[in-house]
Amino acid sequence: MRKRKKKTSVVPLLIFTWVLAVGLLLLYKKPEKEIHAKTLSLKTLPPTFKSYGIDVSHHQDIIDWELFNQDTDSLIKFVYCKATEGTHFLDPQWKSNRKQLTALNITHGAYHFFNPKANPTTQAKYFLRNYTCKQSDLPPVLDAETEGNSTIELIKHMKTWLKYIEHATGKRPIIYTSYHFYNTKFKNAFEGYKFWIANYSNTPNRVKHKNIIHWQYSDCGQIPGIKNKVDLNFSKVDFD
Repeated sequence: MRKRKKKTSVVPLLIFTWVLAVGLLLLYKKPEKEIHAKTLSLKTLPPTFKSYGIDVSHHQDIIDWELFNQDTDSLIKFVYCKATEGTHFLDPQWKSNRKQLTALNITHGAYHFFNPKANPTTQAKYFLRNYTCKQSDLPPVLDAETEGNSTIELIKHMKTWLKYIEHATGKRPIIYTSYHFYNTKFKNAFEGYKFWIANYSNTPNRVKHKNIIHWQYSDCGQIPGIKNKVDLNFSKVDFD
């Protein structure tokens, strides 16, 4: 009797073990999907915005663009890369990023970090020495987020850079800046130009103006292929 009882208890034990193993496997796989979805860290597109994008520089280190292209599943429609700063700084990752994005046919563009105290024409020439505009490129971007000697001089120097680049590339540049700079310095100073606004508070009303085309809503994105945190953007442009 004792042997018989022991023998019959093996079957339920095996069934229990199998169910437990399957359950653990499902539990193991489920977080992977959750983590993957969380990794993209993309908020729902707000009204009037149509696409997601990111911007990168050497701060993101070496990027695995193939993994990025594969895992984002076409959710991220555009990429901007830092090319130059001032009159002497070339972003160490610019050439590599440019080459790989072009090879993978990922929509992208370049930006220049503006030094308001350096000669704007020299800065424009330096940018163009390191960036050759292609027809498929997004419009060049002027990153203006640093105070100059005065607001009047800052705007004047920015306009010099913008006009030089537009004349050389045939594309009207976009101005990237903080919401504070836009609201207090630039809103009425650049007729005919589009803006890309950095604003990390959840206030879509701040970026509803018709001349704002992109909204950088976070600098803490986690994206496959990119080791460090990255800037996340909404765009009013439909890239499909």
